[in-house]
Amino acid sequence: MAVGEAPGVDGLAAVKRAFPWFVIAGVLTAALSLRGPIVSPTPVLRDIEADLGITGATAGLLTTAPVLMFALLTPLAAIFVRRTGAEMALLVSLSGVLLGTVIRSIPDFGFMLAGMVVIGASITIGNVVIPVIIRRDVPPARVAVVTAAYAATMNVGSLLTSSLTAPLASLIGWPLALLAWSFITIAGIVLWGAHLARSRRRGEDAERYSGDGAPPREGAGAASALDIDPATITGPLPVVASRREERSMMRRPVTWLLVASFGLQSFLYYGLSTWMPAIASDELGVGQGTAGVLASIYQGAGIAGAFVVPFLARWTPRLVPPVVICVSWVVLGIGLLAAPELMGLWLAIGAIGHAGGFVVIFSVLVAVARSDSEAAGLSALVQGGGYVVAATGGPLFGLLHDVTGSWTPALVLVLALVGVYSAALIGASVASMRSGRGGARGGRG
Repeated sequence: MAVGEAPGVDGLAAVKRAFPWFVIAGVLTAALSLRGPIVSPTPVLRDIEADLGITGATAGLLTTAPVLMFALLTPLAAIFVRRTGAEMALLVSLSGVLLGTVIRSIPDFGFMLAGMVVIGASITIGNVVIPVIIRRDVPPARVAVVTAAYAATMNVGSLLTSSLTAPLASLIGWPLALLAWSFITIAGIVLWGAHLARSRRRGEDAERYSGDGAPPREGAGAASALDIDPATITGPLPVVASRREERSMMRRPVTWLLVASFGLQSFLYYGLSTWMPAIASDELGVGQGTAGVLASIYQGAGIAGAFVVPFLARWTPRLVPPVVICVSWVVLGIGLLAAPELMGLWLAIGAIGHAGGFVVIFSVLVAVARSDSEAAGLSALVQGGGYVVAATGGPLFGLLHDVTGSWTPALVLVLALVGVYSAALIGASVASMRSGRGGARGGRG
């Protein structure tokens, strides 16, 4: 018996050694800083407006700036990752987030906006490089799980900053409250720096630091580095479609349905995330702390929402996941208008839409792409165009409130755009089903 057990124990140890626990710990710690810094000012936007003497539309630019960086800098970020290597690129990303957080803590709108630009540019690098690290270092069977954990951890970062910034601000003021979140980024820098030092001491691949491509994993084909998986394509790949593929993509209606779906979903998400604490405070008459906790439900419930679509895609007909996503958005829009006193419930349901919607959109994208390079080019087009649309959400919601003195026009706009979004998403999903590759089932087709 002992003779038979020994190989099993050794095999288990080998598996444990093969799984990059230190890398994953570093990636997940870094993920806490890839969305939280964007939403951290939202619970105290009213204080920022009052102290700096700015309008709601102007205050909305604080969340617009990083989203616009996503749209403008993703191609440059991909080049940067190639030149510097994945490990160093992530360290630069976290260092930039820390620098931007410090600049943003200066109570002057110009400095705050500049800090958010730096944060957005730095997060763009992280958006690109972390999926690359996951695909490179994680065993293929675990990529989907680790990617889901990565997405969930970004929502945890948003949950923390949404719920705790206002209480911190009541104790130490909003500039220091915004600065206080830098401790999470510092932890990420320390952990990732320790990983770099440890790996270099062990003499691991020099290509990981030089930016040169790493050799293919054992047992993987030459194209494995470009494998497109719905769960990982949300980090744009540094691949460019050919001119012929670009022209072909532009002529396909499904391309623009995907751009509309991603753009409207991102517009709604960032617009609501920016102003939800203020909406909760004004509509329910609660204090900043309670409003921040309510708004954090929209981020926190997204942790579970990201896992809803894969579950539905496995066990239900192909059109069910996009329909569920659309229904959750409709419920959110109607609920906020008709029964704001149940805001926590509507936000929890709506979180399924904003978290699961991204999974559906990129699953459809994979299904309709006819090659790996077209999938990457389509991803870049969808995200680039979508984030430009998303960047207008915060300022437009703030402007509507400034002009009317009420949040009703903004919420009516939400409901109207949800209708357009639903038509685009279901249309794209139907197109993916006709392509015969499985739509929201993604990797199963």
